[in-house]
Amino acid sequence: MDSTVDTTAPNQGADAEPDDPWRWLEDIHSPRALDWVTERNAATEAMLHDDAYRGLEASVLSVLDADDRIPMATKRGGFYYNFWRDGTHPKGLWRRTSWESYRSVDPDWQILLDVDALAAAEGTDWVFAGTRLLHPGDDGEYVRALVRLSPDGGDAVEVREFDLSAPGFVPGGFTLPAGKSQVGWDGPDAWYVATDFGPGSLTRSGYARTVRRVERGTDPSDAPEAFSVDPGHVMAAVSVDQTPGFGHVIATDAIDFFTSRTSILRDGAWVPVDVPTHVRVDVHRSWLLFSPQQDCDIAGTHLPAGSLAVADLDAFLAGDQTVTAVFTPDAATSLQSTSFTADYLLLTVLHHVSSQVLVADPADGWSLRRLDVGTGEHLDLSIGAVDDEDPDTANDYWLVSSGFLTPATLSRGTIGAQTPQPVKSSPARFDATGLDVQQHFATSDDGTRVPYFQVGPADLVLDGAHPVLMNGYGGFETSLTPSYSGVVGRAWLRREGNTDRDGVYVLANIRGGGEYGPAWHRAALRERRPRAYEDFAAIARDLVARGVTSPGHLAATGRSNGGLLVGNMLTRYPELFGAISCGVPLLDMRRYTRLSAGHSWIAEYGDPDVPADWEFIRGFSPYHLLDEALASGTRFPQALIWSATSDDRVGPVQARKMAAKMLDAGVPGIWYRESLEGGHAGASDNRQSAQMLATSYEFLWRTVA
Repeated sequence: MDSTVDTTAPNQGADAEPDDPWRWLEDIHSPRALDWVTERNAATEAMLHDDAYRGLEASVLSVLDADDRIPMATKRGGFYYNFWRDGTHPKGLWRRTSWESYRSVDPDWQILLDVDALAAAEGTDWVFAGTRLLHPGDDGEYVRALVRLSPDGGDAVEVREFDLSAPGFVPGGFTLPAGKSQVGWDGPDAWYVATDFGPGSLTRSGYARTVRRVERGTDPSDAPEAFSVDPGHVMAAVSVDQTPGFGHVIATDAIDFFTSRTSILRDGAWVPVDVPTHVRVDVHRSWLLFSPQQDCDIAGTHLPAGSLAVADLDAFLAGDQTVTAVFTPDAATSLQSTSFTADYLLLTVLHHVSSQVLVADPADGWSLRRLDVGTGEHLDLSIGAVDDEDPDTANDYWLVSSGFLTPATLSRGTIGAQTPQPVKSSPARFDATGLDVQQHFATSDDGTRVPYFQVGPADLVLDGAHPVLMNGYGGFETSLTPSYSGVVGRAWLRREGNTDRDGVYVLANIRGGGEYGPAWHRAALRERRPRAYEDFAAIARDLVARGVTSPGHLAATGRSNGGLLVGNMLTRYPELFGAISCGVPLLDMRRYTRLSAGHSWIAEYGDPDVPADWEFIRGFSPYHLLDEALASGTRFPQALIWSATSDDRVGPVQARKMAAKMLDAGVPGIWYRESLEGGHAGASDNRQSAQMLATSYEFLWRTVA
């Protein structure tokens, strides 16, 4: 189904601006629209893609394709699985090896699927989109998997059953044509399928409204419906906990992006987990886990927003709603993720946007303690169980640690026994000598202190002349953390070019994100969305006030919701910046709910078809703010607006229309580039990623350095 435009929904908002001269660019694949894209791409590449650009692209690609990257692995049974792309295999290899081999300098990998060979053999530009393995039961090895393949890098994927022992696709096995589908095993001969089954089977967001349980040999369209949701909700999903001895079947009604209802199948009927819809519910073995997004009470126990509580699953469903609070946040600390080993629960938290790891012990009343994983400031830590079902690894964990100037290290430890020991480390991709990391706080318009990281020379002269790149997101409770990037190091921090100054990189932790938990996110929801933009602008002003840079040397970049962020910088705060890179963005907030998957984000932004909502949405819709800015004679910073034709999440049309509108108005320094493949990431392999990244960094550097 082409979800570019929803023609079945009420139309009062969609046709409120019938005179928009750029609506024809919403027809993504029309010859006229693609001719416009080709013309704009040619102009941008003629301006930018010279020898300096090609040198940067090659440098970025060498980072992405480096053979000495850490091959992150997932343990399943006796094997460690990895997906790998490099210069020889740009589409990638799905492969596995043993632990002994994985620990070696040069592991001996068994190739399960060569995606490049598959693409060549079938004449389809396949992009690997992940797998789901069938649990073998109490004993035995994993032998079957469901492989997800995107034909163009978008969210729509084809699903095929795979035999791990052959290895190869199963002749006559489970298959599903490309679509925005969710699938999962229910034993070796059945699976749950949520996909487009025809009229009435999709929500207004373009995702599955119904889920069917499909037995082997049965056409999915003939299978009985197992679960369904209201078409105005985001999606329906059913999953199966494959842990031996449990096997819970769990249904999720995703009402919107932040509220949902969870039910568990008992004796052929769905039994709801009776908690407020803003409480995120997870199931692990005999426990229910609750993460409220707003303050609430469950059976007399008060749970603040951002806390974590647990309950006995059987007792809770039977009516005993006793819960135990495991983690309670404070003003500086927020919960980011959880992972169970056999006997413990691991929690990753942020304290003023630097990572810490906590361990909860169920046998000791869920008592919490800090896990000793080494010391250091401004770290990004990621922790997860190795394999809680294998007695030999029951309480083992992976730990990935990095910092802005510290390359990633993969370590492995055992709770209560072995401290984490390095397994593999990534070498430095740029010379960090003389650089340091500082955390500062800017004061936003309403007095809120907003943190940001500044990476640059330790002996920085505060004369306002340094090229600074600000990066931000500020939405969907997504946290930006101080992780290592060889691309940022080469393309900005240690950039060689037309200045003797090193670049300064700034990561903005504005409201709308999850750095301080749900309250930080909710502070920029809907009518409060401008708070995120005020925060970003406050950081820009703080950098100038501190003498780090000046507007002519200050660049900003953002993608997706971050593209909406920098689109607002372009139209609301143009005087603060010299250059903007706006990637795969939302920009036309009047029509965003009718373009691609936009309807699913109403909880974040509001509904433009509701007049009261449109009143505040218009205040952060760059496509409409542009009219006022043009009428007032605003001088805009130079801007590169970029997207991907195959992006079926946000879509390229908002980026196209914004660029066309500015170009038609004669705004100087506006450039557009659209990748013909790559989906919402803007790239489906390392070469495309290098092109996209180098184009953005080269444009920004030339403009503000």
